[in-house]
Amino acid sequence: MIKTRNGQTIVTNEGQNKLLKKLYGSAGGRILLKGLTAPALSRTVGKFMDSRYSKPLIKPFIKKSGIDTSEYVMDCIYSYNSFFTRKVKPSRRPIDYTPDHLISPCDSKLTAYKIGRNSIFRIKGSRYRVSDLLQNEFLAERFKGGYCLIFRLEVNDYHRYCYIDNCTKTDNTFIQGELHTVNPIALERYNIYKRNSREYTVMHTDNFGDVVQVEVGAMMVGRIVNHHGECTVRRGDEKGMFEFGGSTIVMLFEKDSIAIDEDILRNSANGYETAVKYGEKIGIAG
Repeated sequence: MIKTRNGQTIVTNEGQNKLLKKLYGSAGGRILLKGLTAPALSRTVGKFMDSRYSKPLIKPFIKKSGIDTSEYVMDCIYSYNSFFTRKVKPSRRPIDYTPDHLISPCDSKLTAYKIGRNSIFRIKGSRYRVSDLLQNEFLAERFKGGYCLIFRLEVNDYHRYCYIDNCTKTDNTFIQGELHTVNPIALERYNIYKRNSREYTVMHTDNFGDVVQVEVGAMMVGRIVNHHGECTVRRGDEKGMFEFGGSTIVMLFEKDSIAIDEDILRNSANGYETAVKYGEKIGIAG
């Protein structure tokens, strides 16, 4: 379930949930998933979505998803992917530049978890170690006692993401994997965040210490597009984008580096995700 920042409950897509339950909940569905989650299929579908032949899919998707196109720059839309990675008008996603305000890197559904003993955290009933996510035991150790923030993007969300603070960053580390949906239903059977393709970087921020940001690919989202390697960037600069589908960003913060807003902590504790927007405040520096 999802809560808005003012406490309203958002109804989720029941039709999509029923299909996913069939795929992940039956032997036949899991056999089909072996093919559907293969990176080769994702690349093939991606090529089609880049082509002009995919353009007829745009209008039905806008209508079904209830997307307000007035929020976006709609020039030069020549394919489904060019629509999917459309840019938002800056006035519709203002960046909070207050130095000690922690901002959301994207439009998403957010949950916040403390990283407890042995660096294990829970997401919708499944357990994950930070070291599994990063495949780096040494780096994972640094985040004991800190926070793990899960930003889940649905297909109708804005799929570009920004830097949360002025920082210098390391190069991007890519981890190959299968491409599963990041819908919570899939988490009932698979450790999605261990199996999916993903890419991470360490950011040495001005206000929040060292932060790891991980972009996780989903079913039909083989392409995580990050714009920069090792460099210096500023808060609000565009970091990258996901092409075609729902995806997830995971952020890791060191102990005592941040304090998350109370409504987000309360919702997370009660099993709700919180709908947040690109650039808005979600906490403060610790």
